[in-house]
Amino acid sequence: EAKEQVLANLANFAYDPNNYEYLRQLQVLDLFLDMLTEDNETLVEFAMGGLCNLCLDKTNKDYILEANGVEPIINCLSSPNEETVMSAVTALMFLTTPRSRQQTTALPVVECMLRFSLSASRRLSNLATVFLEDYCTPLQVEEARNLSKHTAVGIPLPKD
Repeated sequence: EAKEQVLANLANFAYDPNNYEYLRQLQVLDLFLDMLTEDNETLVEFAMGGLCNLCLDKTNKDYILEANGVEPIINCLSSPNEETVMSAVTALMFLTTPRSRQQTTALPVVECMLRFSLSASRRLSNLATVFLEDYCTPLQVEEARNLSKHTAVGIPLPKD
């Protein structure tokens, strides 16, 4: 529980741009990235929320991309926790650059966003729709739609 409290506080500090430099010095970005693979869903939620807050900053964005942070963030799309999924989708949006676009909008991600766009959760369906419309090409969306017709996608929707 103490670990959760500390991580929650760090994620809250990550909301304020005045703290970015201090958080970088303390290697909090690495801590958040490491926490994404924890079994404790609460730790993953707080870490993903913290990364989502931090990746608005160009220096932090570059660091996350260089640290191969996109893959563990994509893996968070399969979390049963809706807050974790929302933060992961938002972080992928913030991390999309001409250089990272191929990874952040890879076919499995687009397929996942198509499924999320059908979610009963308005927040998730709206966010996924924005992702599909603003970050993916029509060809990517069509390719994902066609592939989804022929395969079972294994990423479950988060629980409400």
